[in-house]
Amino acid sequence: MTKSLKSLWARFLFQGRGILPAKRLLWLFSLLSIALIVVSIWDIPWPFLLTVNILVLIASLFDLLFSPKKKELSFKRISPAEMERGITYQVQIEITNDSPFALSFRLIDGVPQSFIQKFPLCGNVSNHSKALVSYEVIAPVRGEYEIDKIYFRYSSPLGFWEKQLTIEQTHAVKVIPDLTETKQYLENAQKFLLYEGVKIRKQQSGVGEFAKIRSYVVGDDPRNINWRQTAKLREVMTNEYEPEHGKYMTILIDCGRMMGAELKKGNRLEKSLEAAITVAAAALQKGDYVSVLAFSKDVKVFIPAAKGMAHLQTILQAIYNIEVDASESNYAAILHYLETMQKKRSLILLFSDVRTFLHEESALIYLKRIRQRHLFLMIGIEDMTLQKRIQMPPENAQIAMIKSIAQQQMLLKKKEKIKWEKQGLQMIEAREERLATAAVSSYINIMNRNLL
Repeated sequence: MTKSLKSLWARFLFQGRGILPAKRLLWLFSLLSIALIVVSIWDIPWPFLLTVNILVLIASLFDLLFSPKKKELSFKRISPAEMERGITYQVQIEITNDSPFALSFRLIDGVPQSFIQKFPLCGNVSNHSKALVSYEVIAPVRGEYEIDKIYFRYSSPLGFWEKQLTIEQTHAVKVIPDLTETKQYLENAQKFLLYEGVKIRKQQSGVGEFAKIRSYVVGDDPRNINWRQTAKLREVMTNEYEPEHGKYMTILIDCGRMMGAELKKGNRLEKSLEAAITVAAAALQKGDYVSVLAFSKDVKVFIPAAKGMAHLQTILQAIYNIEVDASESNYAAILHYLETMQKKRSLILLFSDVRTFLHEESALIYLKRIRQRHLFLMIGIEDMTLQKRIQMPPENAQIAMIKSIAQQQMLLKKKEKIKWEKQGLQMIEAREERLATAAVSSYINIMNRNLL
């Protein structure tokens, strides 16, 4: 295809600049051609027919005189700088028409191909006025993107010809992990953890820092009654304790090959990121120090420990665009790196695939050394495919074989987990929709029991 043909084809694809015949003009010529063919039965000369077509074409060109000039149009895009993955956002485009002529238009915004949207947008703009066009967009893949162009076609009220514009207008957009669960926790922590029950919030009596003296209520430990204040106020008062603040937590996020396994919504890495941000928010809100390390075969991102809710934004901006690597994770090298970087006692929270980790014998050596100083907890996502195969009724020999192999794999995994847990290395698995809740619940349980 030659350069000129490519340019012409690009115009029909809403690209570049130029003038194109509208559907109304094509319909007019189709009807005119049919009429002339019918009339040509009476031996009307072909020059006359050709002259009629040319005159109609020239007459249609007057339509261009009643359409705005390109310089009389201006555009402004109003788009959020950050979008959460999978959440619907609204983008607005302001069209200013400074000409004395009204116009009707079709518009396509140059969003990345991975974004979900509906184009083209259609509408009208009166003379000497502005119009605001909006559309909804969903970004399903994290990362940094640019919305760089606006493709605009417009015509006069007669609508025989369309003019086309390509407007250069660049907007940078960051697509970050879905923070819905994080916001839910920060708004109402008790409601977020409700499915775990009361025990997850229960604290050992008298353990932690003294918080305040309050009125005794049914269910409080009688051993915490403050008898001096009770006698003074003639009302039963009790001491209230809260977990000690200023503890350290290190979040490890596995970005190896197995974390790319697809789930109902996203993959394992996506859910792990969302859970990691939520548990980081819970720890920072309580005044603890949080550091984050993302890895695969080597360290991808390391964020030193800090406290305060402002540190959550630092964590988010550092890990929002990490991706799954095609290589296997090198747990031994990462744990050795962590041993040199994290000197203070901390809770090490690893988000990874439990089944893969159980076969890493080399990591066990480093974990035994880390356990002497730190508290280790691994959180993974349940393999729902394996669970479904285990629950299948053995209707025939093939299904029975699949069921037995799945049961065997589950037994082997439980056996390996017991071996690791005997070394003091705790592992839990949760459903993908409960991963963040399980992580936060485990963190609060550890802090309330003063295990760190």
